[in-house]
Amino acid sequence: MTDSGPTADTGAAPGGSGPEPLGARRIGISLDVKPHAYDPATNPELFEGVLARRVVAFIIDVVIIAIPLILGWMFIFVFGLITFGLGWALFWLMSPGSVIWALVYYGVTLGSPASATIGMRAMEIEMRTWYGAPAYFVLGAVHAIVFWITVSVLTPFILVVGFFNDRRRLLHDILVGTVLINNATRAASLRRPAVG
Repeated sequence: MTDSGPTADTGAAPGGSGPEPLGARRIGISLDVKPHAYDPATNPELFEGVLARRVVAFIIDVVIIAIPLILGWMFIFVFGLITFGLGWALFWLMSPGSVIWALVYYGVTLGSPASATIGMRAMEIEMRTWYGAPAYFVLGAVHAIVFWITVSVLTPFILVVGFFNDRRRLLHDILVGTVLINNATRAASLRRPAVG
């Protein structure tokens, strides 16, 4: 018994101008471009004082990162004295250890529900993606890496970029796709009551 008809419905219209056959794959990239979630014109309270608060938050975070590293240096130094200098060979671990510790610190704290490091929480600011989503571990770690690279290569003067845009984003924020804003509590306290 022969079946002269098609074995599968392709859904194609006569002449080949209809939809693609079932099982056909499209090749290409689908981009979902999202608009900016935070508008400084309609919500200026989100950006008020953020740059100055970022500086203080950064100093707090550097101190928090440095404390365990200093304790590690002290431990290795004393261990080296006890072992007649053999323990000092562990100093080579401090350099990669400090990088790993900093990346874990930024990844874990920025990836937390608060989307903020401990210093940022103290200063009542938080990091979001430019389209409004909370930060996550990888974004926090990459944000720290891009910050250190841009500051190291382009000098700290690159931080003045924040003075020339309404959202007060720095170069590494723009490259990574993040924005720092006042958290909901601070923004609510800065929100001006509507006149009317």
